[in-house]
Amino acid sequence: MGKVLTKLTVTNRIDESDASRGRISSDRVRSVVIEDALIDTGATTLCLPADTIAQLGLELLKEVEVSTANGVSKARIFQDAKLSICGREGTFECLELPGGQVTLVGVIPLEALGLEPDLQNQKLKVLPTESSDTYLTIL
Repeated sequence: MGKVLTKLTVTNRIDESDASRGRISSDRVRSVVIEDALIDTGATTLCLPADTIAQLGLELLKEVEVSTANGVSKARIFQDAKLSICGREGTFECLELPGGQVTLVGVIPLEALGLEPDLQNQKLKVLPTESSDTYLTIL
């Protein structure tokens, strides 16, 4: 089995909105480039280290219980993280990881953005958005 690492950008969506409305200058929009995010189909959502969340200034949404390899524990969920990856963008909640951990991209953002891990070639495959081959379906 292969491991897929990718470069991505996470932006505070509220900052971006405030900048577009002239409430803050565009140079005050908080954003982080992550060079080696791990694509993790065992994770549900976007998972960011605590220090990255603090740097972005994301707002706390809720506390939840999560199931990990070490058992069930409490975790915090933050909101309005805009993810830019492989030319696709979307806004997601993110789960806070203990400091120093690698960023994880789980199945919800992957599916929403039409991205699929190619383990053999160790890269992300961008799924089509046009014609009958589109990944977007309404049934």
